[in-house]
Amino acid sequence: MQLIRSLPLGDGTITSGLIRRVLLSVGVIGTGQWLLSEVVHVPGGGLGVAAAAAGLWWLSRPPKQPSFREPASLKGWIQRCEEVLNQFAELEVALGLQGLRSPRETELRRIESFDAPISLGVVATEGSALPATLELQQALAGVNSLDLCLAKPLPVTSTSWCWPDDLQELDVLLHVLPLPLRAADLLWLDQLPADRPVWLLLHSSADRSAEGHLGALRCQLPEQWHQCLLPWSGAAIELRGVLQPVRQQLLSAERVRQGTRQRLLSNLHRCWQADLETLRRERFRLLLQRSQWIVAGVVIASPVPSLDLLAVAVGNGLMVKEMATIWSCPWSSEVLQVVARQLGRAALAQGVVELSGQALLGLAKLDGASWIAAGAMQGLSAAYLTRVVGVSMADWMALNAGVTEPDLEELKRQAPLLVARAAEQERLDLAGFAQQAREWIQDRNRCTPA
Repeated sequence: MQLIRSLPLGDGTITSGLIRRVLLSVGVIGTGQWLLSEVVHVPGGGLGVAAAAAGLWWLSRPPKQPSFREPASLKGWIQRCEEVLNQFAELEVALGLQGLRSPRETELRRIESFDAPISLGVVATEGSALPATLELQQALAGVNSLDLCLAKPLPVTSTSWCWPDDLQELDVLLHVLPLPLRAADLLWLDQLPADRPVWLLLHSSADRSAEGHLGALRCQLPEQWHQCLLPWSGAAIELRGVLQPVRQQLLSAERVRQGTRQRLLSNLHRCWQADLETLRRERFRLLLQRSQWIVAGVVIASPVPSLDLLAVAVGNGLMVKEMATIWSCPWSSEVLQVVARQLGRAALAQGVVELSGQALLGLAKLDGASWIAAGAMQGLSAAYLTRVVGVSMADWMALNAGVTEPDLEELKRQAPLLVARAAEQERLDLAGFAQQAREWIQDRNRCTPA
């Protein structure tokens, strides 16, 4: 069969903070040792230093990142995809949308029952000749029910170095490459996922030996490819011997097909998660816009000399539970409130309120009478603080999706970074927030009796 479809053409903030903590800890340890031994003359100062060193080691640990634990079996992947389908069904009800679950469930059932002959895709970049079909069939003789697929050449110039969809469902790929490799060849190799069974058939010209290039080639390629190199002089009589590892792999048809199904389900799950996060963010933005003005209204109704977490807590009390529903977080109300308070403290510590106040004064340019109203500026700052805390909390929930109980100690370490990112993101949309603020103030003035 011949495929005929065309081809589609560590964080710096954490590092600097870590260095500051380590240097501070070293200074404290050195000073403490000198005070203990030279000034206070307390014996066992070394033990104190050892304890302090243990604290230094704890501070120097890299922050843990919540990670998705990939299922190790086909059954596990199917179960995980079923869970995501249920989340789409929940969003259908919550958003009043149709067609979120049904087509995805059809695709899952298709992959689950995927039962075609084992396939080998042979592909090369433009300018590289593929072995003749008859030569390939003779070299792979002995593999039962093999579907040999000759793909269209990969372009050497492209705006998007993405492998064609036609090749995604093939069990094994044989990538024919000329020696020495060209820049386009390296770019295509770089886009191949590590979990794809791929063999690299290295074709050298008749007057040059492949052995002369293999050493340099191994230095260019990641280690994952070193066991997949198949040097070939181009002689048809040598092809069967060269492709012996490929033939051995294809003979284990059931194991290869099992890996293909798991890979397809992994890709499906990744796409679904991206779609799910997009829908969640759309719904979250509506929730956030409503919550921020509730907070602003509460602050204006009862102004206080300084803004603190109590003002934001009014909106958070209404917001966090619905956010937990959006992200399917099974956390208790107490845990959600702790997360919100921790992020709120981080936002106040970074001066989000002061910065937002100055920026709003420069951008909003609201009607003068509106600004005379008591607490108007304070209310807008409270709304903006709710906005930043809400976005950082949404990021935290997205990172911890599927986690039964979040690591609150890890939250303390990551809260400043989450808030900084959210504040930067919202700063870029400050003009949009100012427009919303203008409309909100105008509506409020219309509703205020003369």
